[in-house]
Amino acid sequence: MEFIGFVIAGAAVGLAIGITGVGGGSLMTPLLILFGIPFNVAIGTDLLYAAFTKMGGAVAHQKQRNIDWVLVRRLAIGSIPAALATTLLLDTVFSSVKNYGHLLTNSLGIMLILTSAVLLFKKKITVTEVAGPLKSHTPIVTTVAGLILGVFVTLSSVGAGAFCAALLLVLYPHLPAMRVVGTDIAHAVPLTLVAGLGHLILLGNVDLVLLACLLVGSLPAVHYGAKLGSKLPSRVLQPVLASLLMGLGIKFVFF
Repeated sequence: MEFIGFVIAGAAVGLAIGITGVGGGSLMTPLLILFGIPFNVAIGTDLLYAAFTKMGGAVAHQKQRNIDWVLVRRLAIGSIPAALATTLLLDTVFSSVKNYGHLLTNSLGIMLILTSAVLLFKKKITVTEVAGPLKSHTPIVTTVAGLILGVFVTLSSVGAGAFCAALLLVLYPHLPAMRVVGTDIAHAVPLTLVAGLGHLILLGNVDLVLLACLLVGSLPAVHYGAKLGSKLPSRVLQPVLASLLMGLGIKFVFF
């Protein structure tokens, strides 16, 4: 019965992803924690879950030529080493998960709050443009942003989707919307895969049976949710979901 419950949970999150477009990390990790899964296992498992679920999307966007590989490389130069360094530091500096647990929960809360803010103020973000010295050093700023993203995604499993897309919108305001989405997904695959493997191999924070159950439920549900989403009012659904994520983020940071 527990396995069936996790399959259903995977299907529910997959359906929500398809309908709203909100990334799996911001939904799956809090749900697993609410189900009683230890937060470190929820984060580690969700990272690999995100990598596998985003692979199909990356292939589809590549076929449509929606990926800017130059931007993927700029982000990855910062994010991949940061993900590796973060898992290595957690493994070497701390003797057990109890000693770094507060880093995971606080990072999760912060990223949920930021993701919620991105969803709530998406229209304002799309018209925001980097100005001044930052604009003339956009490639370097992109790599630094990738580095910060790599740390927080590894610690929380959240941010590789909506938050990274918001960064691209601000740094590259003239980039077409579909290329923002495609580039974001293409970068998220190696980032979540490397971070997830770090949690699996170094930290032991991945439950492979749980991962399989989630994938069985979510993969078909994402496609069905995408079809259903075209018939539902996303203007209503996204703010409701954003408010829920904001509440969960505040809970993880302050309580």
